Amino acid sequence: MSKAVVFGTGSWGTMFAVILAEAGTRTTLWGRRAAVVDAINERHENPDYLPGLRLPETLRATTDPAEAMDGADYVVLAVPAQTLRRNLVEWKPFIPDGAVLVSLMKGVELGTCKRMSEVIREVAEVPEQRVAVVSGPNLVGELAGRQPAATVVACSDSEVADRLQEACHLPWFRTYTNPDVIGVELGGAVKNVIALAVGVAAGMGLGDNAQAVLMTRGLAEIARLGAALGADQHTFAGLAGMGDLVATCTSPLSRNRTFGENLGRGMTLDEVVAATRQTAEGVKSCESVLGLARKYNVEMPITEVVVGVVHDGMTPREAAALLMSRAPKPERYGV
Repeated sequence: MSKAVVFGTGSWGTMFAVILAEAGTRTTLWGRRAAVVDAINERHENPDYLPGLRLPETLRATTDPAEAMDGADYVVLAVPAQTLRRNLVEWKPFIPDGAVLVSLMKGVELGTCKRMSEVIREVAEVPEQRVAVVSGPNLVGELAGRQPAATVVACSDSEVADRLQEACHLPWFRTYTNPDVIGVELGGAVKNVIALAVGVAAGMGLGDNAQAVLMTRGLAEIARLGAALGADQHTFAGLAGMGDLVATCTSPLSRNRTFGENLGRGMTLDEVVAATRQTAEGVKSCESVLGLARKYNVEMPITEVVVGVVHDGMTPREAAALLMSRAPKPERYGV
């Protein structure tokens, strides 16, 4: 039986730990707050992030990273993207030799514009074959109700991907593998930015036509950036691309869409942040995604206006007018 540790007791980290445990993997959750860890161990619940969900009795939690990683085959990272580097520096001494590091994070690092797998490889000093990425349309509120869903496990080593696939495959949670780590990561990170834009449009009262335009042209932006970075274009037509984009842009369970809706309704950034309990990764990652696009000379107009609205004082109406006033171009997939 394989062993996994999940770092992060937020909703997605906790739910993925549940999936691993139910699939037969010995699983431990690491959390920074003792109160959450005690609730998981003593009451088998995470009242802060998944209230009402009974956690498997086999799932244990600890605040000690060394204890958590002892003998782990999989070290799963589910912390906010912008905290990964400093956390991993702290945890690196305890990573078992040969353990696979698994990213659940959907973001791009500020300052370096590096994807999460790149940060992991750099800080932990492990080869790409020991880093995997999990991404897809995985809205936790639905997973907690055991509603059917699927995800993608990406790793350059197909044997590692196959083992991880088996470790988190359930009758209601189907897992696919993909060797395209770049494409899977970009799909997960950039869709959050597009979901912010769709949410803003919905909050402004714009209809389904406008939202469909943002989603499809957003997919084109993701594909353009992916092509520049060497991703497989087929990835963006799958679960980690279009699938995750549609779920995040349309569901009321989506943090990024909801964040955008509140901005579109006229709330200030500070007001929305104060009202938001969990991390909306697109809010910070939009700047690093735009930095990555500029580094590779990729045109991403939706991403540009999202940065303008979220960080530079542009109003939603100014953003909409700017997008609609752009010069017409031929419509081709990925252009």
